[in-house]
Amino acid sequence: MSASVPGPGGSLVGGPSDPEHDPRASYALEPAYVARLTDRVLATSGTTVPLSSPLDGAPLANIPQSSAADVDEAYRRARAAQKQWARTSLEERSAILLRLHDIVLDRQDEIMDLIQLESGKARKHAFDEPLHIALTARYYARTAHRHLDTERKSGVIPVLTRVEQNRIPKGVVGIISPWNYPFTMALCDGLPALLAGNAVVTKPDAQTMLSALLGAELLEEAGFPRDLWVVVAGPGRELGTPMIERSDYICFTGSTATGKIIAKQCAERLIGCSLELGGKNPILVLRDADIERAAEGAVRATFSNAGQLCVSTERMFVADQIYDRFVERFVARTKAMTLGTAMEWDVDMGSLISQDQLDTVTAHVEDAVAKGATVLAGGRARPDLGPYFYEPTILEGVTPEMTCFGNETFGPVISIYRFHDESDAIERANEGEYGLNAAIYTRDGARGRAIARQIKCGTVNVNEAFGATFASIDSPMGGMRESGMGRRQGSEGIHRYTESQAVATQRLLRFAPQYGLSDRGYAKVMTASLRVLNKLGRA
Repeated sequence: MSASVPGPGGSLVGGPSDPEHDPRASYALEPAYVARLTDRVLATSGTTVPLSSPLDGAPLANIPQSSAADVDEAYRRARAAQKQWARTSLEERSAILLRLHDIVLDRQDEIMDLIQLESGKARKHAFDEPLHIALTARYYARTAHRHLDTERKSGVIPVLTRVEQNRIPKGVVGIISPWNYPFTMALCDGLPALLAGNAVVTKPDAQTMLSALLGAELLEEAGFPRDLWVVVAGPGRELGTPMIERSDYICFTGSTATGKIIAKQCAERLIGCSLELGGKNPILVLRDADIERAAEGAVRATFSNAGQLCVSTERMFVADQIYDRFVERFVARTKAMTLGTAMEWDVDMGSLISQDQLDTVTAHVEDAVAKGATVLAGGRARPDLGPYFYEPTILEGVTPEMTCFGNETFGPVISIYRFHDESDAIERANEGEYGLNAAIYTRDGARGRAIARQIKCGTVNVNEAFGATFASIDSPMGGMRESGMGRRQGSEGIHRYTESQAVATQRLLRFAPQYGLSDRGYAKVMTASLRVLNKLGRA
């Protein structure tokens, strides 16, 4: 089924809506459309890498590959553009973000089509991406002055010392984005960087380049200068180090192992970095939980994007008192899920992205079963649907010697455990080295929030899977422990791209003896002044 793309906007492709239609129907993109997007890669090496759809294995594009020299050129262009951009008013930058907000909503069908073709996810999960970018663009545009305006601070001597704090852009930010949310992860970290006055050089994952390139096209359509956002393509092992060597800040989303390497390289240059890494995220279903609501939330927490979501759940702890009833409902909901390649809204779960992901999921489940775990739902690949499909899977009886007990699966697999004592459940939820996201289900919101403070995760959702924190852009998002460092979203998500500068203006008195005072006399006067200020309650 070949896409017809006469111009920007609209849906790229149709889908097999007829129940008798071949579920493995082939999707394709018009060559002119692909050429328009791939032209945005800064690449002069002359080599390309083929890109195929996980839905059916059909080829989508040949992606030009960048060399180290291209990385040099990318940073040269970005630095030149950033110098001019930093002089652009905050009002103008915000206005461009608001235009992007509307463009993304207007072209959401096209965006979702491309996301599905590249990643294989269901349409309802693809929608999360334009939604998140629209939320991010609008939030930072509307709160720009709150985050970036010069702030008055308390001076050491009231009235006589005026102190201001400025937010100075870092310069050029390097962003290395993942494949699992190819549109939103390609853009969301860069939008506050642009608003703060920086330029961006980005290297999206090779498996989902087109979604990221469409994002770059929409940025220019909204009004951002083209050289302010430069895209390079190639293996991380080849382009990662050159990017770190030339960036003023690095933002990375990916594996913990790679994140540690990046952190070391950034430390050697004394530049900052933010890293969103792996997770083995827990969900706690307390004895007073609404069972139906918890079961519905657990399905989304576990199987959104086929479990290929950094904040998705892989471990579930359920109170003894409701365990059997909850498991019955959770299993029933899971078995009722629809899987498929159709680019329509009635598909509940799509495909894994690659053979590597399928191999990992298969190995984790087979290892668990071989060592005594029970499969309550799923547990097998579905090549009849597509090359990388795997059923949503629930495991019971998972023990520490099983690979999936503590290692991230990053697929549609969850292990379910009983608990009797809530303190034990909290302790088990905190086991391991990860700490990205957690969910708690209870009818008592205050109790849920109190338990959340004991969970070692950067985000905790009460009576929701992950969307409450993920979509609340005013709140920070990131990991504790080996799940990362730094935060996206909120004030931390934009301040990471700025240097904090203090400017103090002193009136009348200087910080040295004057009016005939000796050094000793000056020390006595200052000591007395400190005592007075303390009694007056001054900071």
